[in-house]
Amino acid sequence: MNNTTYTLKGNEIERKWYIIDAANKPLGRVATEAAKLLRGKHKPTYTPNMDVGDHVIIINCDQIVLTGKKLDQKIYRHHSGYIGGMKETTAREMMNTSSEKVMTLAVKGMLPHTRLGRQMAKKLRVYAGSEHENAAQKPEIWNF
Repeated sequence: MNNTTYTLKGNEIERKWYIIDAANKPLGRVATEAAKLLRGKHKPTYTPNMDVGDHVIIINCDQIVLTGKKLDQKIYRHHSGYIGGMKETTAREMMNTSSEKVMTLAVKGMLPHTRLGRQMAKKLRVYAGSEHENAAQKPEIWNF
């Protein structure tokens, strides 16, 4: 009886491309599906200490839905590093200026905050409209 756990080797990783259509779907639901695909948790060969995930393309981010009062109450903050350099933006302003950034921040927040998570985040492509530049990779549509 063999009691060893199978671990995936780096050259055995197979990556696919998936498209997620975010039109009229809640931000968090789309972000969790994207994070799951980027980590590779949908695969039977999932390995926590390796990047075994797939490439993800998210389209129609300008049509994403924020439930409740989040458009006015959710605040995105960043700091310039200088004294008094805190910048605040509401979700409504962020959706009007760059809806891609809203989606990217939501997905990155659900990935590990390590070198491995940054490597996974590089496989994410986000587009505001329904057009994308990755038709050559023959992406499959991911339904959830």
